[in-house]
Amino acid sequence: MKKNDQFTVSIEDMSEDGAGIGKTEGYTWFVKDAVIGDVVEAGVTKMKKNYGFARLVKILEPSPYRVEPRCPVARQCGGCQLQAMSYEEQLRFKEKKIRNNLSRLGGIPADQIPMEPIMGMENPWRYRNKAQFPFGKNKKGEIITGFYAGRTHDIIEQEDCLLGVEENKEILEIIRNFMKEYKIEPYDEKNHSGLVRHALIRKAFATGELMVCLVINGRSLPAAGELAKRLQAVPGMTSISCSVNQEKTNVIMGREIVNIWGPGYITDRIGEVTYRISPLSFYQVNPAQTKKLYDTALEFAGLKGGETVWDLYCGIGTISLFLAQKAGKVCGVEIVPQSIEDARENARLNHMENVEFFVGKAEEVLPEQYEKNHIRADVIVVDPPRKGCDEKCLETIVKMQPERLVYVSCDSATLGRDVKYLRENGYELKRVRGCDMFGNGVHVETVALFVRQENRNHN
Repeated sequence: MKKNDQFTVSIEDMSEDGAGIGKTEGYTWFVKDAVIGDVVEAGVTKMKKNYGFARLVKILEPSPYRVEPRCPVARQCGGCQLQAMSYEEQLRFKEKKIRNNLSRLGGIPADQIPMEPIMGMENPWRYRNKAQFPFGKNKKGEIITGFYAGRTHDIIEQEDCLLGVEENKEILEIIRNFMKEYKIEPYDEKNHSGLVRHALIRKAFATGELMVCLVINGRSLPAAGELAKRLQAVPGMTSISCSVNQEKTNVIMGREIVNIWGPGYITDRIGEVTYRISPLSFYQVNPAQTKKLYDTALEFAGLKGGETVWDLYCGIGTISLFLAQKAGKVCGVEIVPQSIEDARENARLNHMENVEFFVGKAEEVLPEQYEKNHIRADVIVVDPPRKGCDEKCLETIVKMQPERLVYVSCDSATLGRDVKYLRENGYELKRVRGCDMFGNGVHVETVALFVRQENRNHN
């Protein structure tokens, strides 16, 4: 078989990134846009020795789990890999993904994983409180915005993503019309020319406050005051700023924020805790599910009121402050200085005096505080980026011997790897629960509880 040849295949499984998996004569195919249970006609796009990639040409027999995607550009856009699959089946897929990673990479027999039912969403639409829209031009030379097609930087026009808030469409229209009127060019990646790269839009679901931050390839935005005036017509508009990014890079946000109008932040609430969010803050994108996620982390931590808790990779203190409601003292660690400023401000906002925040890498701050200042920990909570915990960080956690370790993971593969290390070093996995923060997408959050085994000797 060669490129563009067509063949028929039954889809029996799905890959981590949501492609359908099927076999012909023992050869494995990854078919984009196919769903478990489909029988499809597929066209070869790329072949390797033991597996190949194909595109969906025609559905011959639809899967019982197949549904009609609500979004008109679901297939072209790289954002919703699972929109053609029923939501119940999406949850099964995500639970299976966690179980497989813990078994395959964590070395735990699948039937011995202490899995609890995944926390699904009541409504897997309009849940995202943050969106980043790239700007560019179409073939006619008109300014467009939308999302990148999967694995490319080609913009698929779509101003009303059904995962995002309804205000996005109105805000993008205002920005586009403003750019047209003032002859402001969108950024051109190939030539590193043009001004407007992206628009970051955030909405605080609890307060209704909105933030717009334009990412620009320059020091300032012409007629910025006029744009601010127009954006203020959108109900809830609270903060308007620019992010300066003049680098040739795929990183969206620049390091410098120039405030145009408003206080430079918005305020939101999760449960009883209030948070101040600035353009560079890391903040979970799905507020309803974040509450479930943090409630689970708090439950797994099993706090009685006197414990010292360390929260590593703490961001703006979202989990730290949740834990501080029940702990004796919470110490948060984060590498981004702006996030730590926000975290301290958030502690003041909530009148919480039992929290302390440190700027630095978790793998450096934790050993230093433990070895030099002899700070102990009854409970450690980690919420690392996709690459998982740094090994030095895990070594120090094991040395500090907390009774409990609560691991909040956004990638169950790196969680699986870290589970293996922790189990080999005196910690037993006691509870695991998935939380679907990304309905219609492939990612899933996981909360895991590790408990120290008393009979193990730590060196």
